[in-house]
Amino acid sequence: MKGWFNAQAIYVLWLREMKRYLRARSRIIGSLGMPFFFLLFLGTGFKNFKPPNFPSSVDYLNYVAPGIMAIVLQLGSMFGGMGILWDRQFGFLKEIMVTPVSRVSIVLGRTIGGITTTVVQGVLFFCVALLAGLKYPGIAGMLSGLAFMILISCAFVNIGLVIASLMRDMQGFSIIMNFVMVPIFLLSGALFPLEELPRWVQSLCFINPLFYGVDGLRASFIGISTFPAALDFLILFALCGVMIILGAFLFSSVDVD
Repeated sequence: MKGWFNAQAIYVLWLREMKRYLRARSRIIGSLGMPFFFLLFLGTGFKNFKPPNFPSSVDYLNYVAPGIMAIVLQLGSMFGGMGILWDRQFGFLKEIMVTPVSRVSIVLGRTIGGITTTVVQGVLFFCVALLAGLKYPGIAGMLSGLAFMILISCAFVNIGLVIASLMRDMQGFSIIMNFVMVPIFLLSGALFPLEELPRWVQSLCFINPLFYGVDGLRASFIGISTFPAALDFLILFALCGVMIILGAFLFSSVDVD
C-alpha cells in the first residue's frame, strides 16, 4: 500500500528492533531484574498482608503481580525511545528520514517493534509470577491480559518516542525519563489499593494512563478492578491513537543534522 502506510518499511523497522533486542541478552535480564525482586520481596514478604476492604479471596502476591507486570511494560516501552537518540547519533535516523517513506510508517514500525519486545518481557515476567504463586487466570483472562499488555506497551512506546523527538542528549533523556516514570509508577496503584489513598491522590491516579493498564490487568488476571475492564480498554486505546499521531507529527520535525 502506498501513501502513509508502507507495510515493507514497517516490517523492516520491526525486524531491526527484534534483532537488536535478541542480541542484547543483558537487556532482557536487566529488564526483569528489578521487577523480579519486587515480586519476590513484596509478594512473599507481604503475603499475609490484608489492607481494609481487601478481597479475602486474593492474597497480596496475586494483587501486586499485575501491577508489577505493568511496570515491566512501562519501563521497557519508555526507554525504547533512547533508540531514537542512538539512531540520530550514529546516522541511521538520517538515512531513514530521507527515504520516500511516510513518517507514520516509520513511527508504526518502531512502535510495533517496541510493543513486541516489551510484550515478550511481560510474558517472561508472567511465567516467573506463575512460578511464584500467581493463579492461572484461564484462557479468557490470558487473552484479555495480552490485549492490555499490547495497549500499555503501545501507549508508553509512543510516549518515549515523543520525549526522544524533543531531545538530543541521551543523558538528559535518562534524567527526564526517570522524572516522568517515578510519578507514573507511584500513582498507578500497582502496589496498594486505591481506596487507601487520600482523595486528592486518587484524583491524580485517574489522570495517570498506567493506572488504567494496571486496573485492566487486574480485571483480567484476578477478576477485581476499580473500573470495568471495557472502560480501561477504551481509555488506553484512545491514548494509543493520540500518542501515535503526536509521535508521527513530532518525529517528522526531528533535526537529523
